[in-house]
Amino acid sequence: MNEMWLQIDITVPAAGIDLVCHEMTELGSAGITVEERALDTFVVPDPDAEIPESLTLKAYFPPDIQQAELVEQLAERLAWLATLIPGLDPVVPEIRRIRAQDWAESWKQHFGIQRIGSRLVVRPSWEEYTPEPQDAVLTLDPGMAFGTGSHATTRLCLEALAELYETGPGPQRVLDVGTGSGILAVAAALLGARKVLGCDIDATACRVALDNARQNGVERQVAVTRDPLETLEGDFEVVLANILAEENARLAAELVNRLAVGGVLILSGILNEKEQLVIDAFDSCGLKGPDIRRQDEWSCLCYRKGA
Repeated sequence: MNEMWLQIDITVPAAGIDLVCHEMTELGSAGITVEERALDTFVVPDPDAEIPESLTLKAYFPPDIQQAELVEQLAERLAWLATLIPGLDPVVPEIRRIRAQDWAESWKQHFGIQRIGSRLVVRPSWEEYTPEPQDAVLTLDPGMAFGTGSHATTRLCLEALAELYETGPGPQRVLDVGTGSGILAVAAALLGARKVLGCDIDATACRVALDNARQNGVERQVAVTRDPLETLEGDFEVVLANILAEENARLAAELVNRLAVGGVLILSGILNEKEQLVIDAFDSCGLKGPDIRRQDEWSCLCYRKGA
C-alpha cells in the first residue's frame, strides 16, 4: 500500500482529546490515532493506566485535499478549541506526507473484536470470528477508510441503535445524517433494516460509506447521497444524527420532519455541557424524551415521535 496521505501532529491536553478528534473529523480527517492507541476501537480504556497530561494526536487527511484551505480551517478550529481546552497551543502544525501503510498497520495492535448489545459485533477484517446464530457482524478495516471521530459518540449511537433490534425485527427504514464512514448505516442494515439512507456533504465520506456497505454485503439495503437533508423524501422509523450539538440544534425541524410517527431520533456528537442547547432546540417539536446516555464528556439524546 504505497498511497500517500497528509498527516498533522497536535499535542493536546488529555482532557481535550475527544473534542479535538471530533473537530478534526469535521474538517475531513480520514482517521486519527493518539500516541500508540487508536481512538475508534470501541475498547474501554484501562482505568488503572496512567494517562499523561498531554498526548500527541495524529490526524490523517486525503492527499487531494486543498492544503491552503485546510490550514485556514485548522487555524480557525484550533483558535476556538484553545478557548475551551486550557493548555492547547492554537499554532497550526506542519502538514507532512506519509505512506498509508505506516498508519494502517498501527491499528492492528489495538483494534479488536467488540460486542455491542446482544447481537451487534464489530470485527476488524484481519481477526477471525465465529458468529453466534443471532450475531450481526460488522466487518471493518480501519486503515485510511475508517474515521468516525470520537469513539464515545459512535459507541453511544451504536448502543442505542442495537437496542431497537434486541427482541424483534426492529425498524425497517433508517436515515443516517452525516454518515461519515457509514458505520451506523451499515450496522442498521446488518441488524435488519431493509432501507437505509446515509447522507453526507463530503464526497470522500460517501465513497467510504458505500465501500463499507459493499464489504459487509449490504449494498442493496444501503444508499448514500450528498443531497441536502431538507431535500430528502420519505419518512424513517429511525433517524440518526452523530453530528455537532450546534448542527443538531440547527437541523431540529428537518430531522423531525424526516421521522415517522412512532419513530426514534438518536442524536449524538453532543458535549455534556451542550445537552441543554439541543434539548431546547427540540423542546417544541412534540417529541417524547429525551432518554440521555453519557460516556466520557459526550451525550446521546434519544427521542420518540408520538402520534
